[in-house]
Amino acid sequence: MSKAKRLNEMIMMVNRKRRFTVGELAQEFGVSKRTILRDLQELSEMGVPLYSEVGPQGGYQVLNERILPAFAFSEDEAIAVFFAIHALRHYISLPFDTEYESIKKKFYLNLCGSLRDMIDLMLDKIDFLASHQRKDIPFLKQLLHASIHHEVLLIQYDTRGRQSERSIQPIGIYAKEGSWYCPAYCFSRKDYRVFRCDRITDVEIDSNTNPIDLSEITLTNRFSVESHKKGSLELKVALTAAGVEKYHAVQWPNTCLHQYPDGTGTVKGLIAQQDLSFFAEYLLSLGEHARIEEPAELKDALMDKLHLLVKHHGLETGSI
Repeated sequence: MSKAKRLNEMIMMVNRKRRFTVGELAQEFGVSKRTILRDLQELSEMGVPLYSEVGPQGGYQVLNERILPAFAFSEDEAIAVFFAIHALRHYISLPFDTEYESIKKKFYLNLCGSLRDMIDLMLDKIDFLASHQRKDIPFLKQLLHASIHHEVLLIQYDTRGRQSERSIQPIGIYAKEGSWYCPAYCFSRKDYRVFRCDRITDVEIDSNTNPIDLSEITLTNRFSVESHKKGSLELKVALTAAGVEKYHAVQWPNTCLHQYPDGTGTVKGLIAQQDLSFFAEYLLSLGEHARIEEPAELKDALMDKLHLLVKHHGLETGSI
């Protein structure tokens, strides 16, 4: 086995084992202990976080910060990864202990010169446009950790200048249109809610509240699970061709689109009672490109919003 291949396999092995002795590595790779000691010195100089322990039970251990082995990318794969990282620039907060610029710089500098030249030429030729995150959010990692480990958090939440204290159990976090959101079970409301992460002003573990079983609920299926648990309404909305294009850009949760040859379509699915206001507001923005067929409750919610809009502009109520 070549030295380069041995070092690469050694990186993967020490990441996997975490704790090991020189003798174990020597036996594994069929080389002398002196060779292994030289290899470990070289790995340390390459940035592998190792430290030694003295004594009869001593050996080597990998620090909590792991280093990933090298990956072999094709040229197209390397360019795709670079621009995927580049797209993160729109978010000033990420749920990881690093910044996208640091990742991008390391990745870029480890590419060969011809690939760097190609990326330089492409930087002002391709982009992934997204809304810029407007506020720094310091609690993303805690929210993500709580969702993974089924922890209950006590949060301070700012709703239009009014502070409230909530006990929540996060399902996960997601970014959309420049903002981070945390769907969670709210013990204060005894229901599921979606919290704007930039409105969370403080977070701590709530040791007084027992977590509930959310193991079957994910960001992907949460809408259908919540709707079936609480009871739901059948949705049916007819869309013009322009309305279909707008639907593709938003993808309403727990709904599907049936598109016809002429470009028009019908959206069907289930919506929860608490989401009527959200859907009514969105359908209002589509104007004549959407027509509600059911449920009747959604038509009523839309009418309420129209009355408020007319009143806001000082128009005659008879104009509706």
